[in-house]
Amino acid sequence: MCGRYSLFAEFRIIEERFGEATFDEEDYEESYNIAPSQMVLSVINDGKKNRLGFLKWGLVPSWANDPKIAFKMINARAETVHEKPSFREAFKKRRCLIVADSFYEWKRTEERKIPMRIKMKNDDLFAMAGLWESWKDAKGNLVHTCTILTTEANELMSSFHDRMPVILKQEDEQKWLNPNLNHVDELRPFLIPLENGLLEAYEVSDKVNSPKNNAPELIEKVTG
Repeated sequence: MCGRYSLFAEFRIIEERFGEATFDEEDYEESYNIAPSQMVLSVINDGKKNRLGFLKWGLVPSWANDPKIAFKMINARAETVHEKPSFREAFKKRRCLIVADSFYEWKRTEERKIPMRIKMKNDDLFAMAGLWESWKDAKGNLVHTCTILTTEANELMSSFHDRMPVILKQEDEQKWLNPNLNHVDELRPFLIPLENGLLEAYEVSDKVNSPKNNAPELIEKVTG
């Protein structure tokens, strides 16, 4: 699964990479410990252009009666996303990119769970494949939410976990957002593990275990 990640790149670099934002630069905050239920920087396509904005992490289907369902919807499995009632319409019509510069996973040992930071070897930003939905509360207010797709682990990730987020190749990001692609056979090829050799992982502080902690020290490598 993917339950925690970071995004602390400069706003200018994000816009250059993913397109013009729909919000003021002052609304962007660097984060070293992004957690479910928070607003996350995302990219959607409105049929004409890409839009860089915020979605709440934890998908709430439009037909849901209780927004608390979001806590169970932070991830969607790539293998079954086209079948599940909670995800299948969004999979066809409402796909998005979740912008990140690393994510965290926990390696289980007999003694404890060790937090690991996973990032691109070249330190580039990357986009995780996501879905988004709009849900209306009892007062008629719209809440825009999202989920991150996961797939089987690649060679690096399989050494400590069996799942990983779907990280799209840069040349596939616009294809994933293309609203004219809506058939399972057209979309399935994107839902694969990132090729081996592009990622690296290292142990970080246990402080990342709590989303209350959010500082540059969280991404520092634990040595010794």
